[in-house]
Amino acid sequence: MNLFKVISEIEKLDPEANERYSFYSRRNLIKYGTNLAAAAVPTLMATTFNQAFAQSTTPSQAAIDVANFALTLEYLEDEFYKNGLAASGLVPTADRTVISQISKHETAHVNLLKTALGAAAVAKPTFKFPAATFTTYSTFLATAQAFEDTGVQAYKGQAGTLINDKQILTVALQIHSVEARHASEIRRMQNLKGWVSNPQQTTFTQGGVNLKNLTALSGQSDDALRAAFDEPLTKEQVLAIVTPFLA
Repeated sequence: MNLFKVISEIEKLDPEANERYSFYSRRNLIKYGTNLAAAAVPTLMATTFNQAFAQSTTPSQAAIDVANFALTLEYLEDEFYKNGLAASGLVPTADRTVISQISKHETAHVNLLKTALGAAAVAKPTFKFPAATFTTYSTFLATAQAFEDTGVQAYKGQAGTLINDKQILTVALQIHSVEARHASEIRRMQNLKGWVSNPQQTTFTQGGVNLKNLTALSGQSDDALRAAFDEPLTKEQVLAIVTPFLA
């Protein structure tokens, strides 16, 4: 039996297989010894892979809570764009293709998170939007910008909680990067810069490093420093933003 060939084939299906297998194979070789009879190899392989893959298939409750938090945000965005497209004359013909594509993305995000969560997925809540949300296109775009910017920062803020739950973390990262593209595109449609410079941001420390103390950034304005690094939002901050839209 060519064990390396077997492992190679598994890696084609799961790129992280080698990482998990390496750890458990070493542990099992210590347990069983290196002088294995051929008949014992299948048993060792089964034990090794069962242990390795069991580690990555059961998310923690904390990861499930974060994924449901993200799912609620995606439900909100999904309904928002669907309502906007359904409002007669709201979205100009020139922008309808872009808004429709963003809407399809949000629906896909909902479906991906629901699939990842399975029976643990929360049901879609009832949303309410201010009366003016779908009356003018400028208001619609401003609301879209608020939702997209919040979504990007919300995913970023929960990354630390998911660090040991690779399955949910992978799903979150797949969505996070697309939400960032949405945010940039919505800003472009309003003739704004694609990046964010939050005037309320008064601290300039990233990863424990004060940006103003870096020689390479010397002389840059506060606005430029704010725009260069996106700030995460805590769950509490995000809920404060979206709660008014929950019926």
